[in-house]
Amino acid sequence: MKIASWNVNSLNVRLPHLQQWLAASAPDIVGLQETKLDDERFPDTALAELGYRSVFCGQKSYNGVAILSRGPASDVQIGIPGFEDVQQRAIAATFGGIRIVNLYVVNGQDVGTDKYAYKLRWLEAVQGWLIKELLAHPHLVVLGDFNIAPDERDVHDPVTWNDHHILTSTAEREALQRLCALGLHDAYRLHRDGRPDDDTREFSWWDYRQAAFRRNLGLRIDLTLVSDALRARCLAAGIDREPRTWERPSDHAPVWVELDD
Repeated sequence: MKIASWNVNSLNVRLPHLQQWLAASAPDIVGLQETKLDDERFPDTALAELGYRSVFCGQKSYNGVAILSRGPASDVQIGIPGFEDVQQRAIAATFGGIRIVNLYVVNGQDVGTDKYAYKLRWLEAVQGWLIKELLAHPHLVVLGDFNIAPDERDVHDPVTWNDHHILTSTAEREALQRLCALGLHDAYRLHRDGRPDDDTREFSWWDYRQAAFRRNLGLRIDLTLVSDALRARCLAAGIDREPRTWERPSDHAPVWVELDD
């Protein structure tokens, strides 16, 4: 079973890219972030033609999340239970025996801002939600754009992206560590736990500016986390850079994890 995550940065713009990638990669389940579409404009018919069913929650121009799957979804949850939020950033559903939680984590703007404080509150609410999700669904995958690079291996320049910088600050990384401490594992690091040379570092996001992709000046902020019950079934995980090379790409690349059936 191949499960993927992709911040498409506007499904209205990137639908042809998504269709091309789905046809080539054939994942079983895909979490999408930043769809930036009202629900009535979601292209569920076009995706159904490729064999994918969709559950989604969106809003015009901002945010928006969806889960695509080859099989039916059940027990769909939109938003974080008990956390009032007008921003559409979270959706969960069950597919067979696997529970998927898809997150578009708040960016946070800058350390010390109101948006940063909101990010930390949002992550705290996610933690409380995932405690309950793990109790109800031991076979759990939490995926999405986390807007947090877990450690220095996941940034092109640790001097710039330091403990006081947004996406790499101490408080953000500690919040991610608390999520993992619930019994979740970064699938990518299960298979790549060493410290690569600078030339072989893999990232999932590159700024559109300063030729960042060509120079590989990126961050690994898109993650697939697998629960304790799925860890032994995690066969492989990786990042698909190819869609980032296409014309008018998303600034993110798809990430994926493969599980033994």
